[in-house]
Amino acid sequence: MTPPKHVAIIMDGNGRWGIRKKKSRNYGHKKGIETVDKIISAAIYKKINYLTLFAFSTENWKRPKNEVEYLFKLLNYYINHEIKNLLKKQIKIKILGNINQFPFKLKSNIRKIERLTKNNNNIQVNIALNYGSRQEILMAIKKIFKKHLKINKTNLEKNLYTSNIPDPEILIRTGDTNRISNFLLWQCIYSEIFFEKKMWPDFNEKDFYRILKKYKRIDRNFGGLNERN
Repeated sequence: MTPPKHVAIIMDGNGRWGIRKKKSRNYGHKKGIETVDKIISAAIYKKINYLTLFAFSTENWKRPKNEVEYLFKLLNYYINHEIKNLLKKQIKIKILGNINQFPFKLKSNIRKIERLTKNNNNIQVNIALNYGSRQEILMAIKKIFKKHLKINKTNLEKNLYTSNIPDPEILIRTGDTNRISNFLLWQCIYSEIFFEKKMWPDFNEKDFYRILKKYKRIDRNFGGLNERN
């Protein structure tokens, strides 16, 4: 089995983890940032080319205002404090989603980190922000119409946020929830899906490696049959 080039993760359970620790949902989100760093390092160690992290969905605007504002604050903090580390480790950051609704300072920081890391080539970390897969597909179709192109698979994929990024072989969701929640619906048609009971702040490198090991034992037929079938 060829090692995966692309792993996508729905980082679920931060808020519930914070409550279980008798703290707050925001405390859980803060601890979740530490897990992000661990898993990026683990992905680099395993020579994975692309890691996509679902950080803020189009539905997350429904959450309490103070929680949304804290998430934005955390993103700003992460960008400001991790930029040197990202450059040192040759990590490229790409944003998937529509950030136009975000506060001005956050938008500026996001564009800055994309610009400063664009030539890094150790791993590409895609961060899904204000992302929804249905909206992404509709956006791609509108772009195709605007460009007067044929509606086909090739043109649609070229106009998705994930243009020129291979589909993820693995999709992981933490937090003991068994659904994909409007995430990479087009791209994950043949992804091997692993639902983890652990909340995101408790997820670690050993869990990540265990999933990679399990993936290696899977026969991927893509709708066809292999010799053993």
